[in-house]
Amino acid sequence: MIFSTYPKALALAALVGAALASAAPARAQANDGASAGMPAMDHSRMEGMDHGHTDHGQHGMGHGQHGQTHDMDHGRHNGTHAPSVESRTPIPRLTDADRKAAFLDSAGHAVHDKMINSLFLVDRLEWQDARNGSALNWDFKGWIGGDIDRLWFSSEGERLGGSLHEAEIQALWGHSLSPWWDLVAGVRHDFKPGSSQTWAAFGVQGLALYNFEASAIAFVGENGQTAARLKGEYDILITNRLILQPAAEVNFFGKNDEGRGIGRGLSSTEVGIRLRYEIRREFAPYLGVTWNRVYGKTADYARDHGESRGDTRFVVGVRMWF
Repeated sequence: MIFSTYPKALALAALVGAALASAAPARAQANDGASAGMPAMDHSRMEGMDHGHTDHGQHGMGHGQHGQTHDMDHGRHNGTHAPSVESRTPIPRLTDADRKAAFLDSAGHAVHDKMINSLFLVDRLEWQDARNGSALNWDFKGWIGGDIDRLWFSSEGERLGGSLHEAEIQALWGHSLSPWWDLVAGVRHDFKPGSSQTWAAFGVQGLALYNFEASAIAFVGENGQTAARLKGEYDILITNRLILQPAAEVNFFGKNDEGRGIGRGLSSTEVGIRLRYEIRREFAPYLGVTWNRVYGKTADYARDHGESRGDTRFVVGVRMWF
């Protein structure tokens, strides 16, 4: 039986060999046609690739990177090239002229130097519509000296109903306690009200938080009279030139002085608000309103002279400094 099957197997093998031989030329022609339409593959890279350790994260390249690579390839096919690092414009080096333009000398005075500087401020020069007639009110102040020690001087007063109602001057030596506060001591002289009087003065003045200008000064006068004055004002910038300034002043005295119309304790207060427009930084007209009031024995003295305890005044004036 084996010998009868063997010729059949040989015949089947011969048929399969003939079929494979006839199919080989057609496959070779197909491969040649595909190779003619696409670039040859670099088999050296394929052989050097480690397929066994391929990172799937790297295989899943981001679309942005893939798009960038596609654009670069597209530009390369079109004959264009991305600019190289060497072709980019370098940042020019700084020159002495550049530094001089950036750090311009403003010709200001140096800090803690020995130069003598000065300022004169007409803080208030105003007409007031008072209850007993129109009034002219002034408040001048200034200083001369250095950054540590200065001579401060000031004058304030009021002309009411065509006659001098109040007037005083002060001369105080100021020594800097900190960048914002000065310790001051000196003299004050009153011309009105009543007969003239001289006081010794000492206290502090400067800038509190948020640029609030403040002063607290105590006075010791003739015949054992004592007094204290607290002042404060603050600038609120509505614009760079339109400024609203609230201000307040409070006066205390140690004992009664009927000749000058002054009572013991809290004597008087003045609260005002002024709106100024700085045409120039050195010149600013303004308008506002003030509320004046006297208390205690001072109010009794005012009533005896036919004066009211309180007065609201409309004011118009100008502020200047040199």
